[in-house]
Amino acid sequence: MTETGGSTPLVRLEGVNKYFGDHHVLRDINLTVSRGEVVVVIGPSGGGKSTLCRTINRLEPIDSGTITFEGKPLPAEGKALARLRADVGMVFQSFNLFAHKTILENVTLGPIKVRKIPREQAERRAMELLERVGIAAHASKYPAQLSGGQQQRCAIARALAMDPKMILFDEPTSALDPEMVQEVLDVMIGLARDGMTMMVVTHEMGFARRAANRVVFMADGQIVEEGEPERFFTDPTTERAKDFLSKILTH
Repeated sequence: MTETGGSTPLVRLEGVNKYFGDHHVLRDINLTVSRGEVVVVIGPSGGGKSTLCRTINRLEPIDSGTITFEGKPLPAEGKALARLRADVGMVFQSFNLFAHKTILENVTLGPIKVRKIPREQAERRAMELLERVGIAAHASKYPAQLSGGQQQRCAIARALAMDPKMILFDEPTSALDPEMVQEVLDVMIGLARDGMTMMVVTHEMGFARRAANRVVFMADGQIVEEGEPERFFTDPTTERAKDFLSKILTH
């Protein structure tokens, strides 16, 4: 579902290149993500997917090219960068929760400190979000007392508490035990249905098929192919994508 004017790009990457030393991690990336769109980025490990994700909220600076958010170049530092990171939430592979703070405190910290929302209001909203992701009963516990799946659902609630315009997910289920993966994906599918703009780097092909508006296939630092999920999974046009899918979809 997209808003009116939903075809307007929220994020646009043009000619983006990124190096780590001599390693050319992103090669001339051109990509747009529109409001309300769910873009799922898949491909072999080491192909640049996570780096691509991290450039969008400037966790990784780029070496050349341009990235714009709502038509403006990404800010380099200071308050403008803090605002960008509030608007572009991030859910990491390793949860990144504060171990010494309760689940409720983890979710309210950003809204209180960055958005300057009164504590009582922030806590009320946090409880609604914890309810939504199914862990409201654990609000007073610490991260170490929760399962990996519960911690990741807390991380999603924390991102949502900032009222972001977009959320980036960097392999959000890869650190989880298999039985916990679905509980996190179910929350993400719900967000997609509600029209949240999302970019998701994942190895979960079932999620890509169910939730994506568009699949972006990356290998060797390049976008090799992109398209609507059903077409991509049933009839990929490039040999590289065919080879990748033949290896993963047969298992």
